Amino acid sequence: MTAYSQGATPVTPTRTTGVTAFGLSDEARNLRWLLADLVEEVPGVLSVAVVSSDGLLLLSSTAEHPAPPPPPGAPAGRGASGPRGSSADLATIVAGLGSLTTGAAALMDGGAVKQTMVAMDGGGLFVMTISDGSLLGVRTAPDCDMGVVAYHMALFVGRAGHVLTPELRRELRQSVEAVG
Repeated sequence: MTAYSQGATPVTPTRTTGVTAFGLSDEARNLRWLLADLVEEVPGVLSVAVVSSDGLLLLSSTAEHPAPPPPPGAPAGRGASGPRGSSADLATIVAGLGSLTTGAAALMDGGAVKQTMVAMDGGGLFVMTISDGSLLGVRTAPDCDMGVVAYHMALFVGRAGHVLTPELRRELRQSVEAVG
């Protein structure tokens, strides 16, 4: 399988019994590539995280471009690289927000939650459900085009939903634990 991105060189991993030379299966590498593509190709996206249905971080990516400064009067955070901007924090927030909105939907007989959006002075947070109960969370700059972000999230969910099997979730979780 070969992956392409705008201006990128094709990447063809070598296969050894279903696992690439990089230690991950083709499916895991493709999901990582799709997530990195989302954060790098969609204007205003600062970071993304995929969280399992039980709240564990499976994948994350952060934009290589710096986050814009906070708006005047906004409380000073620790920046995109500090504790308040870490992938683990984003995963925790995404899992909590997903749980909260699912509970609210149940209380209101609203059915399944498809997407949640939080607009803040200093940016936005989007959470979208993936078919297996996992969640995709995206942190954005305040000036992002929300429609474009939601569209690209839906594309990722459509591509990831059918391949995010229990085996792949286990592999992704183990790779996160090995790094952290």
